[in-house]
Amino acid sequence: MATTDLSNYDAAGVPKGTGLHLGLVVSEWNPEITGALRDGAMETLLKHGVAFKDIHEVQVPGSYELALGAQLLMEHRPLDGVICIGSVVRGETPHFDFVCQAAAQGIMEVGLKTGLPVIFCVLTDDTMEQARARSGGKHGNKGVEAAVALLKMAALRKKLAE
Repeated sequence: MATTDLSNYDAAGVPKGTGLHLGLVVSEWNPEITGALRDGAMETLLKHGVAFKDIHEVQVPGSYELALGAQLLMEHRPLDGVICIGSVVRGETPHFDFVCQAAAQGIMEVGLKTGLPVIFCVLTDDTMEQARARSGGKHGNKGVEAAVALLKMAALRKKLAE
């Protein structure tokens, strides 16, 4: 169980997003959760100076497809990074374990392959109650945390390239 508010961060420590071109890849599965995560990420990116027109969003069927969705988006748009947004809730079969592992591994591989920040914003919860708590509920919004991570990683990449 999360012990901190995922939406609580030091805004002064977040780099400005002005001029960045970013992507959001959002799973259609569990739309109540992924929509809330997307909204948290979008609001945070806009708050920190990313222009709405510079945020490119695509949807994919589920969390398993997030990695390929990110890769395809980056192949067709000049981006500085992407957030992969999904929600997997444990069921009665091992399907949960396979999807979670594949999503995590795939998202990491796309980031390493492209050399761009590809941020993991996939909730992997035991219950819908836990997912709601982490997508705008009592534990804040993981989408906010993911947006902050993307801005920090994009700034790091830019700094090291100079």
